[in-house]
Amino acid sequence: MLKNRVLLLGLGLIVATLVALSGCGAPSQTPTGGLDLTFIITMAVIFAVFYFLVMRPQRRRQKEQQRMQQELKKGDKVITAGGIYGVVDSTSEDTVVIKVESGALLRVVRASVVSVRE
Repeated sequence: MLKNRVLLLGLGLIVATLVALSGCGAPSQTPTGGLDLTFIITMAVIFAVFYFLVMRPQRRRQKEQQRMQQELKKGDKVITAGGIYGVVDSTSEDTVVIKVESGALLRVVRASVVSVRE
């Protein structure tokens, strides 16, 4: 997975460099002002690479995390953001009651549950 991202990033940077360098020759006419087409293309390529390597995977992880938190049920073994291991004892709309190894019950916010153990 990481290799694919690195390859895509490298490919994007190569394409952006080639596009930017393609307009570096001596101009045949004097510039009249305005935006250069190579600048627009380069910025579009950089934005596309950023979107596919950073924004899209982050959204996917957030959706998976929210779905996992909404699907919590009694008996699930969970880990909280604070590193507490426990078993879900009961759930409500915003909170989860977790039973830890010592037998104590802890009420935590659903958002603090980061993973469900198998």
